[in-house]
Amino acid sequence: MNKPLDITTLHSACPHDCPSTCALDVEVVGGNRIGRLRGAADNSYTAGVICAKVARYAERIHHADRLLKPLQRVGEKGAGDWREIGWDDALDLIAEKFLAAEVAYGPEAVWPYHYAGTMGLVQRDGIHRLRHAKRYSNQFDSICTNMAWTGWFAGTGAMRGSDPREMAVSDCVVIWGTNAVATQVNVMTHAVRARKERGAKIVVVDIYDNATMAQADLALKLRPGTDAALACALMHIAFRDGTADRAYLGEYTDDPAGLEAHLQDRTAEWAAAITGLSVDEIEAFAALVGRTPRTFFRLGYGFTRQRNGAVAMHAALSVPAVFGHWRHEGGGAFHSNSDIFALDKSEIMGARDRNPSVRYLDQSRIGAVLTGDAEALSAGPKVAAMLIQNTNPANVCPEQRLVKQGFLRDDLFVCVHEQFMTDTAKLADLVIPATMFLEHDDIYRGGGQNHVTLGPKVVEPPETVRSNHFVIEELAKRLGVADRPGFGLTERQLIDNMLAASGYSQSFEDLKRERFVDRQPDFETAHYLSGFNWPDKKFRFRPDWTGSRAPNRPPESLGLQGPVAGLPVFPDHVDLIEVADAEHPYRLATSPARQFLNSTFAETPGSRQREGRPELMIHPEDAVREGLTDGAVVTIGNTRGAVRLPLRVTGAVKPGVLVHEGLWANSDFPDGEGINTLTGADPVAPFGGAAFHDTRVWLQG
Repeated sequence: MNKPLDITTLHSACPHDCPSTCALDVEVVGGNRIGRLRGAADNSYTAGVICAKVARYAERIHHADRLLKPLQRVGEKGAGDWREIGWDDALDLIAEKFLAAEVAYGPEAVWPYHYAGTMGLVQRDGIHRLRHAKRYSNQFDSICTNMAWTGWFAGTGAMRGSDPREMAVSDCVVIWGTNAVATQVNVMTHAVRARKERGAKIVVVDIYDNATMAQADLALKLRPGTDAALACALMHIAFRDGTADRAYLGEYTDDPAGLEAHLQDRTAEWAAAITGLSVDEIEAFAALVGRTPRTFFRLGYGFTRQRNGAVAMHAALSVPAVFGHWRHEGGGAFHSNSDIFALDKSEIMGARDRNPSVRYLDQSRIGAVLTGDAEALSAGPKVAAMLIQNTNPANVCPEQRLVKQGFLRDDLFVCVHEQFMTDTAKLADLVIPATMFLEHDDIYRGGGQNHVTLGPKVVEPPETVRSNHFVIEELAKRLGVADRPGFGLTERQLIDNMLAASGYSQSFEDLKRERFVDRQPDFETAHYLSGFNWPDKKFRFRPDWTGSRAPNRPPESLGLQGPVAGLPVFPDHVDLIEVADAEHPYRLATSPARQFLNSTFAETPGSRQREGRPELMIHPEDAVREGLTDGAVVTIGNTRGAVRLPLRVTGAVKPGVLVHEGLWANSDFPDGEGINTLTGADPVAPFGGAAFHDTRVWLQG
């Protein structure tokens, strides 16, 4: 008779770079093996639902190809020749190389490089503690949120909005510029609930027919980079038809008369010519939101990853202000709740040791930095040594050829702390194996929702892997800064200290019992009914694009970014994008895949099987004109490089638009060059960022 499995359920939080930050119930089988992961039913945002790729996390944590021992390069860079070494030897080597770089070129020659492979506040942000203690080069985080947050903040003055759970009591949910079925499944949970319980309509605005568009009552497929034109037409119609809430505008906004005058010629016909939508589609959208006070605008990141992305976000955000949707439960807008948590991470990050004179290097411009561009280096020394945690820049960063060229420098030492042999790890001098989120303690906040959630260790890690926190602590000892503030503490101590410093009543042990804490502000605060977060309390239709504060504003040493002179006074469509031309007749978007999350999960068999292979979507009209058939291998390129991949002929995209889904490993492409070979790292106005969905290309069969 078979003995029943010993299965217990423990609790954690999803660590990945997704706004949902789902609360998790985790099956532990036999004491130290992971079974199925499920969404926590008692978390009011997660509501028992998680994405399929995280539900299958057992295939990732128990993957046969997981890195388990430190590896030192013995052959040419990138050749794949390694030897195993011990942990002490590996840490000694990192310290030796860092100290040598510091002696030769100064401490700014060392660049600790990281991002959001884990969103845990201890394991992600502890690298700054070492950075500040040693005066190593700072990192300007530009790759993800800059355009979206800049545009949102330009209107509201704060990173918060209507409670995202209010989607469930809305009468119209507008999902704008995010493929929520693939990337934020909980958005759909609440939107579909509103449809079932209230008969709510779901509107989706995107650039191609994806899984979220398939759920829409009204699906609006526009050309990339034209979202602001659609927003302007909606507001024009509101003023034209009398559906603008003039009382709300007079009380809560800065210049409604100026906006109305500006929009006089931003008609549906004008927007149709720019967006590729029909006049009837634009009029129908405006009529729907005009007669529906409880309209909830869920504004995503995707549509802002254009060179006019900040302008697009601000324009879309202006729409619910014109219609007065903010007044109503189930109405208003939401993008991120990043401001509501008020977590004091200063000890984790070693903020007391931060020196404002230390240079900043733009993470999106890593290619230019590593290849010695003087402007990208802020006129400082070359980067001679790096520690990379939580990111895969040789795959995910723009201008991939330049990035790889930089990593292949013989005079650059690179240590990558990773879970798998990623494209970046393959180019390293030293690779050290990292724990996964169920194998260490951490704490998370949900930018796309409202909870702080504890992620305590659920299982023991393999004996030969180490956490980010361990590596930072051990390097501090070897580099002579272990006596600085924040070092010498466990993850649990850092979490307890942060919670106490932030005024939370909970400790680590309290949160272990309670699992999460809801930090959602009250209705009046969330809906800005006491005024927006500017001195005059008004929503800004006329943003100060260059002079005001912003969450992603670059340090003064970097200054304003991109073509700021082209930013409009009022919401408007501006052609700051890479407009297609005769030499590059197509616009390429690099959209996320449902089964991947950035480059994570691209190694797991379940995700790979479901995604199939890297493909390029093209409209049938374009395929006929080019003389191409489904499955043909084509080359797309521009001045940054060229990529070969198979073609998928589909009406899901508009003519002139190409879409590639997912960050596949570079080796999954026929020539070993990934899709970010084609994307640009030129900073977006006004505060930087990478325009991943804004690339013009040529195509050859």
